[in-house]
Amino acid sequence: METPRTNKDLLVEGLKTMGITLFLMFLGPLILHTGFSNPDKPLYIPLIVGGIFICFLAIYFGFKGIRIIMKSMFESK
Repeated sequence: METPRTNKDLLVEGLKTMGITLFLMFLGPLILHTGFSNPDKPLYIPLIVGGIFICFLAIYFGFKGIRIIMKSMFESK
C-alpha cells in the first residue's frame, strides 16, 4: 500500500486562499471603522454594508482555505 503524501498543488492553492483571507481580515474591519467614524458623510451606509460583506467574505475564504489544505493533506490521489 502506498504511503499518503501531501498534494503540493492543492496545498499551494489553499495557502493562496488563506492569503486572500488574511488580506480581507484586515480590509473589512478597516472599512467598517472608516464607515462608523463618519456617520455624517454620504457614503456612511455603503461603507458599513461593504465592510460587513468583506468580513463575511473573509470568513468564507478562511473556511474554504482550511478545507483545501485539509484536502491536500488527508485525501488520497
